[in-house]
Amino acid sequence: MAVRKFKPVTPGQRNKVISAFDDITCTVPEKSLLEPLRKTGGRNNQGKMTMRYIGGGHKRMYRIIDFRRDKDNYTAKVKTIEYDPNRSARIALVVYQDGEKRYIIAPNGLKVGQTIASGPGVAPELGNTLPLSEIPLGTLVHNIELYPGKGAAMARSAGTYAQLSAREGKYAILRLPSGEMRMVLVTCRATVGTVSNPDHNLESHGKAGRKRWLGRRPRNRGVVMNPVDHPMGGGEGRASGGHPRSRKGIPAKGYKTRNPKKISNKYIIERRKK
Repeated sequence: MAVRKFKPVTPGQRNKVISAFDDITCTVPEKSLLEPLRKTGGRNNQGKMTMRYIGGGHKRMYRIIDFRRDKDNYTAKVKTIEYDPNRSARIALVVYQDGEKRYIIAPNGLKVGQTIASGPGVAPELGNTLPLSEIPLGTLVHNIELYPGKGAAMARSAGTYAQLSAREGKYAILRLPSGEMRMVLVTCRATVGTVSNPDHNLESHGKAGRKRWLGRRPRNRGVVMNPVDHPMGGGEGRASGGHPRSRKGIPAKGYKTRNPKKISNKYIIERRKK
């Protein structure tokens, strides 16, 4: 994995840093695993804008990803490592012994031709998925389930991972990417290794147009709006706008918005670092 830095031959390339894509082995996706992806422009079924700053962007097809990894008793061979426009991580096309093809989130270091497996009794090796009860303590894992059989929910984006710290009874204790310590049922599955494309955080768009290709419109600050549009708007000249808050008046920078009665609070041993 590496990034490409450009010489400033144009203003848009002055600060441009993008992925080198040297890990990609195929540029044509598997047609049977594609679905159409309709753009909403931030509008709901009534045509009203419910999310601002969304619109445009390049056309995409959705790649159907196997987050459950529930095809046990079969091994699969990695056929390709591909780019996915819908996520920051790379995806891998795997072919099972019976001929079925599936896309998975590619772990960092996964190579074409490598064999992977899933299910109880599988060796805790890179790319294999197995219950947390069978993974050795201290192992780095990703694609972690919150409910058994529901599919991966945590540590799915580029370069992320969680560490299996301990096991107490029917719960495993994980240290998440945010620093949070959390209990998860040992019957939940996780994949061994870290997520691919760890240099994603080093990328820089270089120009506004690159954000437009991703479907993101210009975002204007609340402090430059009028009082009717934002709580921080108004004032003469470059007024600071008072206390930082959202358009709906919820304070920012330190104000806790998590519901203290949330059921999952009892599974969090240590909150994330500020």
